[in-house]
Amino acid sequence: MLDYDMPLWRPPSEGDNLIIQATLGCRFNRCTFCSMYKSKTYTARPLEAVFADIDRAARLWPQAHRVFLADGDAYGLPTETLLALAARLRERFPALQRITAYATPFNVLSKTPDDIEALRRARLTLVYLGLESGSERVLQAVGKGSARPMEAALARCRESGLKVSATVILGLGGRAHGQEHMAATADLINRQPPTYLSTLHLMLAPEIVTDFLARHAERMGQPFEPASDRHLLTELRWLIERLAPPTPVIFRSNHASNALPLAGTLPRDRDRLLAEIDAATEAGEETLRPWWRRGL
Repeated sequence: MLDYDMPLWRPPSEGDNLIIQATLGCRFNRCTFCSMYKSKTYTARPLEAVFADIDRAARLWPQAHRVFLADGDAYGLPTETLLALAARLRERFPALQRITAYATPFNVLSKTPDDIEALRRARLTLVYLGLESGSERVLQAVGKGSARPMEAALARCRESGLKVSATVILGLGGRAHGQEHMAATADLINRQPPTYLSTLHLMLAPEIVTDFLARHAERMGQPFEPASDRHLLTELRWLIERLAPPTPVIFRSNHASNALPLAGTLPRDRDRLLAEIDAATEAGEETLRPWWRRGL
């Protein structure tokens, strides 16, 4: 449809929606587990170029009602720029219901509650945040930073009415630190629950494996030992068992990297989800998604 700057990434839930590249790459781009934007230098595209893409998309797909702003952290654009893009999208797409974008905690914290409210009124109502872990040690071992700004960003979103879809990566701490990884993650989510929570299994592109292993070993003081499917199911159980958010969290493990697709609302469906994990663990590999169907 559009002449995208490849590779183009988007959340699974945005697969049927219009994608507009407002930025290229990721401003942070230092997470050792992520290969998504290593071939790009972060760039905010000229507003007129983005407007031209919007206009062309409107001619080709005038009935589009949901728009995802790519690339990695488009929510970090100045509020005035995002408001201009939202206005153009509302003008060109009469059925527009929602605009979404990836965000980092620093993107969110760079905006005031009034900024977030203005963007929300302009229909930018949901952001995707890579939580990945609540453990400070695990986050530092993978170059992600700290859980503190993530918690602050989640709090600001909750206070401002901005919906958040957060991701957690199972296996990110390796076998040795899986329980710490899940316990700290559940505790963070219990303090500042997102609207949606999903899990991914750690999958490393070949070109980043060496750096990932070296950084992890340096920070943790021991080699990284990958987790098996059985151990990842155990991690998933640790997470769900400990989650007791004060407001409902819609949970999914339907990303293609997951061995076991699950869906429910926490804490309401905790017992059912735990029973499904236990049944899959007991049954073994035949109940899990085969490797040829997994991917990023």
